[in-house]
Amino acid sequence: MTNRLHRLAAIFASLAVATVVVAIVFECFDLRLAFTDSSTPAGIYQMRPAIRLSRGELVAACLPSDIARFAIARGYLSVSPFSDCPEHAASIGKLLLALPGDEVEINPDFISINGQRFAHSATAVRDSGGRSLPRVPVGNFRVSPGSVWLFGFNDSRSFDSRYYGPLPLSSVQSAAVPLLTW
Repeated sequence: MTNRLHRLAAIFASLAVATVVVAIVFECFDLRLAFTDSSTPAGIYQMRPAIRLSRGELVAACLPSDIARFAIARGYLSVSPFSDCPEHAASIGKLLLALPGDEVEINPDFISINGQRFAHSATAVRDSGGRSLPRVPVGNFRVSPGSVWLFGFNDSRSFDSRYYGPLPLSSVQSAAVPLLTW
């Protein structure tokens, strides 16, 4: 019985040490796990400073308080005591597809940026719970200075700029570089 307890204690201690080591490595190298595929495959991403943002880049961003509260209430975003975002909401990972000066066309069936239509970009009317989704009005929009539009077209219900419009450029926290995806 004593040997079994010692073995069990050794296994528990080993798992605890391994967990701490993994947490330290993730913190030291600014790594994040992504489990959703609304913008990119699930995997491990390294967060890097967003110095010069470019169209098509995967970024991590904070939603403004009012949008974050809505997303949390609906279950679109989780809350983390470690988050630097308003309302302690988890940051979102989305593709930065429209920069200041770009023309965004919102159509119920597609989104286009500077005349380029994106596949799988139709705007959903309802979320996965059957609740109506707020939407940006149909029309053409010029991205104003200091703003960006973020999208995740792998899922029509990806909570992105189709539903809340442009975000302040200052909302972008970092670029997300895939290291291992599945």
